[in-house]
Amino acid sequence: MLPIIELSEADPQFADCLAIRMVVFVQEQNVPADEEHDDYDAVARHFLVLGDAGPLATARVILQEDGLVAKIGRVAVLRPARGNGLGLALMQHIETVLRSGASQPEVIRLDAQIHALRFYETLGYEAYGAEFLDAGIPHRHMAKRLN
Repeated sequence: MLPIIELSEADPQFADCLAIRMVVFVQEQNVPADEEHDDYDAVARHFLVLGDAGPLATARVILQEDGLVAKIGRVAVLRPARGNGLGLALMQHIETVLRSGASQPEVIRLDAQIHALRFYETLGYEAYGAEFLDAGIPHRHMAKRLN
């Protein structure tokens, strides 16, 4: 398995996380660049998957509701690395980290693009609420209880 590191926005390697997000969300999905990097990056825990040729994937976690809820977002895998289980490994790693912390959240939430619903369902997430647009892309809220 490829190494997955955790970092903060202050870490120099956060630039790699942001670069992946710019390629996936801004270039490929036409999300406005000014919406991609937001104030939540300063408080999020960022995860970066490193391959032999460089960074391949990223995601972030924001703790909410006094740490009872972990919100996963900005899950992005570069196109050449897709379809190889990298997104699955990244999500499983994040869940393992969340379960092993001193204060464990009770619920993980995320906002999934409609095309990714099945992927998250295979990980045990359940969709709830109506479909909505985020940056012009259809999404659904999803959640998974950790305990």
